[in-house]
Amino acid sequence: MCKGLATLPATCLKSAKDIKHKISFLLDQKQAKGKIANAAAAKRSEKVEYVDVVVRVPSAAEGEKWKESFSNVMSSELGRSVFTSFLRSEFSQENMDFWVACEDYKNTDPSKFTTRAKQIYQQFVKADAPNEVNLDAATRDLTKQQLENACPCCFDEAQKMIYTLMEKDSYRRFLNAQLMRDLCQTRESCC
Repeated sequence: MCKGLATLPATCLKSAKDIKHKISFLLDQKQAKGKIANAAAAKRSEKVEYVDVVVRVPSAAEGEKWKESFSNVMSSELGRSVFTSFLRSEFSQENMDFWVACEDYKNTDPSKFTTRAKQIYQQFVKADAPNEVNLDAATRDLTKQQLENACPCCFDEAQKMIYTLMEKDSYRRFLNAQLMRDLCQTRESCC
């Protein structure tokens, strides 16, 4: 960190980090719109060989299942994808990214545990990490200690905390999101 940034209060650094996430989100949206526009233009000229993104809209039944419990969202690949998009709109996608990284880590070759654990720690857990997740100091310290003997369970407490955060906080807002309301209205109009 440069000397000028080191003298700033933590709240200023947090605000700067939030602005960085918002800008990257807006850039991602602009790039996605550009890809769609380019694909549409190419299609009009009949030069399209493939489309970069295939979007599957969740069915009303899937939406109803997701409303039953957060675990139903997380156990569905499409559910996680839709929920991740929702988290991105709230600038908290790092929570899902961390959860997925922890799941992948559990399936890592044991010879690569130490390296991969350090990467995850540097990316998500360490204070001021690029995609820092919201962990209390005790969990952050416990996770750091467990890195010394990297094993499949060294991120378990941190992962549980982030899962609970998503379930108790973001999931509640997700249920009230426009997509979920639209899925419910589709179901009601069909019956």
